[in-house]
Amino acid sequence: MTLGRTGDDVESDIFQRTTHSLNGCACRDSGFTLLEVMIAFVIAGLALVVLYHVEVTSLTETRTAARYQEAVSLAKSHMAVALHGGPLLPGDRQGNDGNGFHWRISITPIEQTAVTPLTGVGPRQPTSIPVVLYAVTIQVTWGETGSETHREVLLETQQIGEPAR
Repeated sequence: MTLGRTGDDVESDIFQRTTHSLNGCACRDSGFTLLEVMIAFVIAGLALVVLYHVEVTSLTETRTAARYQEAVSLAKSHMAVALHGGPLLPGDRQGNDGNGFHWRISITPIEQTAVTPLTGVGPRQPTSIPVVLYAVTIQVTWGETGSETHREVLLETQQIGEPAR
């Protein structure tokens, strides 16, 4: 207690201290310091940077997946034309599909044999029919925009066909 204070002053001072201690805060702990606010901003900034990086990575991967899907569709289309567009002709062919896609078709004979027809053999029917097993490879390549990365889709199959003439 301080000398020179009246009883009412002391009683009022005790009441104020009791009120502050009941509220759970002292006068000097009633707010945040500048350092605490700055640390909170740094943490929030780091969280935003991480979220931005995740978003950019997600958009990039989505674009890459869409390009792969387009390349697979192009490769399937070229495969259908190669197998069902006419007789298989051994060799390599290539071209551009636009939008940065380049394709290459390779048809290579693997093995040749002759098969006997299931129908009866007659004077006009051949006793055997020559067939060739071909390896058919379709490759679609493209480059990523603004990058040195080159990607490719490769489809391979085998198809029986007539010998090349």
